[in-house]
Amino acid sequence: MEKTNVQKFNLGLFIVISTLLLIAAIYYIGNKQNFFGKTFRISAVFNNVSGLQLGNNVRYSGINVGTVKNIVMINDTTICIDMVIEEKILEHIKKNAVATIGSDGLVGSMIINIIPSNNPSSPILAGDTIASYSKISTNDMLSTLNKTNENAALLTVDLLKITTAINKGRGTLGLLINDSLMASDLKESLRNIKIISFNTTKTINVLNAIISSVNYDQSLAAVLLSDSISAIKVKSIITNLENSSNEIDSVISNLNDVILDFRNGEGTLNYIVNDTILVKNIDETMKNIKEGSILLNEDLEALKHSFLLRGYFKKLEKEKLKEEKRKD
Repeated sequence: MEKTNVQKFNLGLFIVISTLLLIAAIYYIGNKQNFFGKTFRISAVFNNVSGLQLGNNVRYSGINVGTVKNIVMINDTTICIDMVIEEKILEHIKKNAVATIGSDGLVGSMIINIIPSNNPSSPILAGDTIASYSKISTNDMLSTLNKTNENAALLTVDLLKITTAINKGRGTLGLLINDSLMASDLKESLRNIKIISFNTTKTINVLNAIISSVNYDQSLAAVLLSDSISAIKVKSIITNLENSSNEIDSVISNLNDVILDFRNGEGTLNYIVNDTILVKNIDETMKNIKEGSILLNEDLEALKHSFLLRGYFKKLEKEKLKEEKRKD
């Protein structure tokens, strides 16, 4: 059966449209996989890729800049991921950037986020390996949440036991809550503590006022407080006063003994005072000494006028006059 022109036209149109769609799809996929632009490859090492697959996007500061090119498991704890990045982004990514694995939204596919660092560094080069950071996985979060729920249940049971004991008046806290007399005593104690604290504050304020009123340039108190040498001198003076006081006490004690002996008729002083014969003898002796002194003066005056010693005494007088003139 020979095809009509309309059928031929429709077939040709279908082929053209299909070809255009195929080219558009190839271009779109190639553009997404960076087949047509200039790219460079960098790597990052993770302990867990969390379901990351080939072709997943790579983002830098929230912008799609490449795709996952290869996933290689080096050992049981190390997985190396190769990423293809657009060459125009090369100058922006620094060597201290950090790669993390996250999800595109709540239920989206996994992606790699490259996070820039705030510290300055040189740009990355093709083939470099950047640092990585593994986030907590959902399973780890659920496991931790499960343990937290178990601990919360145990804590709730313990709190229930404590609350029951308090309501029944058991323990110190229950006794304080249910015993009104003890609560009153505790309130009185707190009031007394408050009064003591208030008085202490007043005392401290008074002491501060006294200290503030000290004239540190002229007053003796300031010297005693700030000058260690003066403090040592004052301490020495106090020690000397204490020693002097002890010596005065000793002298007074001795005087008391002497006075006691004198009152009791003992000692030389009492003998001299109370023995009238001795006193008369002493008076007679003093009188004789005085009369002897007068006679001695008369004898010396007579010797001065004696012709034998007159020259000697004149010589003495001349020497005395010379000595007085020399002094004048």
